[in-house]
Amino acid sequence: MLVEVGKIVDGKVSGITNFGAFVQLSNSQTGLVHISEVAEEYVKDIKTYLKENQTVKVKVISVDNNGRISLSIKKAQESKKPSVKSSKPEEIDWDRQDASKGSFEDRLAKFMKDSDEKMHDLKKSFESKRGGGGYRKSAQH
Repeated sequence: MLVEVGKIVDGKVSGITNFGAFVQLSNSQTGLVHISEVAEEYVKDIKTYLKENQTVKVKVISVDNNGRISLSIKKAQESKKPSVKSSKPEEIDWDRQDASKGSFEDRLAKFMKDSDEKMHDLKKSFESKRGGGGYRKSAQH
């Protein structure tokens, strides 16, 4: 049985190095799980995640011309998780009047008012840190 790219298969960890783990597949072929493909988070020491003779689910990432098989544990786990991201944006009914939020124009006016107030406060804060708003000429008569 040849391994197919994209397939998720079971394997047994046959060796661990500082750069990854060798995994024996059911068809007696061996592939490499690079340390970056072990877990979603940064893996400093692979031995905290894997032990020799441990059975793992791996996804076949690639097979090069020399027959070397690249495997991923984290990608095998991703396919089990339901997709959180949607490729489609959220549908919004702009015509619907939600009494708790008001109309679009009302919400826009509130946003603009809040934004203006925040900008005014920011300018005041910035001017007070610079010494009161800059140089002013005194009136001479």
